[in-house]
Amino acid sequence: MAHGTGRMTEGSIPRHIVSFALPVFLGQLFQQLYNVVDALVVGNVLGPEALAAVTSSGSLIFLLVGMFNGIFIGAGVVVSQYWGARDEEHVFQAVHTMLAFGLIAGAVLTGIGVALTPTILRWMGTPEEVMPNSVLYFRIYFGGVLTIILYNVSNGIFQAVGDSRHPLYFLIVSSCTNVLLDLLLVAVCGFGIAGAAIATVISQGVSALLGLRRLHHATEAFRLDWKKVRFHPGMLGQILKMGIPSGVQNSIISLANIVVQSHINSFGALAMAGSGAYAKVEGFGFLPVTSFSMALTTFIGQNLGARRHDRVKKGARFGVLACACMSELLGLLIYWLIPTLIAAFNDTPEVIAYGTLHARTTTLFYFLLAFSHAMAGVFRGAGKSVVPMTVMMVCWCFIRVTYITLAVPMPPLPDTDIRTLFACYPITWTLSSIAFTVYYFKADWLHAYDRAQEARAA
Repeated sequence: MAHGTGRMTEGSIPRHIVSFALPVFLGQLFQQLYNVVDALVVGNVLGPEALAAVTSSGSLIFLLVGMFNGIFIGAGVVVSQYWGARDEEHVFQAVHTMLAFGLIAGAVLTGIGVALTPTILRWMGTPEEVMPNSVLYFRIYFGGVLTIILYNVSNGIFQAVGDSRHPLYFLIVSSCTNVLLDLLLVAVCGFGIAGAAIATVISQGVSALLGLRRLHHATEAFRLDWKKVRFHPGMLGQILKMGIPSGVQNSIISLANIVVQSHINSFGALAMAGSGAYAKVEGFGFLPVTSFSMALTTFIGQNLGARRHDRVKKGARFGVLACACMSELLGLLIYWLIPTLIAAFNDTPEVIAYGTLHARTTTLFYFLLAFSHAMAGVFRGAGKSVVPMTVMMVCWCFIRVTYITLAVPMPPLPDTDIRTLFACYPITWTLSSIAFTVYYFKADWLHAYDRAQEARAA
């Protein structure tokens, strides 16, 4: 077996989960660092309005990219289950079907993103002083979105087969490239917002090329043969069945967050800049969430594929607990340091005040956010991706939007406290955690893979 890949069906459960999660954690750390560099350079060189244009981008990007990324998560589960079952033919078919879908998704997203960016930004209530920079940033970003899609495809394949180290190497190179290009294009050459967007697209392109090159030179069943890139019969259906619920979940959550962002926008550009700066800091709090939920999805998928039910629940318990504890520690650290961290992006007192209010309303509840995502990773690895989709659709979309609509009118009344808006996050994290706990103990999710295989065989 080539260096970097592995099956998680034998040996120490904590060692497998941590050794998989750690490179993902470090890779996401580098990615978050270059996202922060974008904001630091823009905020300090171009000012708070340009910072608002860049940092308010997350919800819109996740809305348009999230559906396809969710499908790639589903495809990764299919690969991990076949990899655990040592079914090399189906691993090969899943990899090439996944890449074919990624190429089409990239083309579709480019057209949608470039054409609809101004319309969506207006729906979000983006202030007029921020609109020109926002439109320019998004159009350049979506002009190169194929590179981001292809990176996510290759990254998903590596993680499905237990290799979280190569994506780390690629992200380190990409992050360094982004930092250098940010400084060159924005701070030195004076390209403004366009320079920040170009730096992001080029750096993502570098990581995509490195990932595809590694896949092409692999010797295992997941080796990429460009001549075989197509929709293999039956495989696309499996990928979509597993992936569409995750994609819908991503899009639904992003729609709800766009509603939240629209209400933040109604408080003005300084509120946008403060909350946007906090969002960059919050990304560090998500590091254990992302790394352990990915590790759990791969671990659960491989062990169910190998029919190692004895290992599945032990791994789920360890991974969920580790994820929640690490996230809460980071939340406490951010709570303490947040005024200084926000000031690094922009030292306008109002920007610091808004960012601090946002952080200190949510960070103490990171353990609930982590718990929900980790449980979603468990059920997704078991092939029950409809479960996290349903829970998050109800809790993080319907209830969140209903709460915001009732509690925070638009435009806000003069005495409206923006913390009432920020409270929507811990409230809905609590509800989703309760729902996942009930399902974990009451439902027979452990044998979902076995039943699916029996149905296909019949």
